[in-house]
Amino acid sequence: MKIIELTNKVLLPLNNEETSLLEKFESTSIAKSQLSEREQVIANQLTVKDVLVRTHEEGKIHYKKVQSN
Repeated sequence: MKIIELTNKVLLPLNNEETSLLEKFESTSIAKSQLSEREQVIANQLTVKDVLVRTHEEGKIHYKKVQSN
């Protein structure tokens, strides 16, 4: 379990699966097609929690970390 601080200063607990996936998103975006089915589900959960943002680049869905101020 890890606790992160969102851009709006809210503390949010993440489970171990979410934490390990989030470590892949250091400074780059990752295409949805590069993730396993389970990682896609977790990435969607992190999008709902406002930890990741979903973008459309070159006709593909990408996930990237929300930039903190």
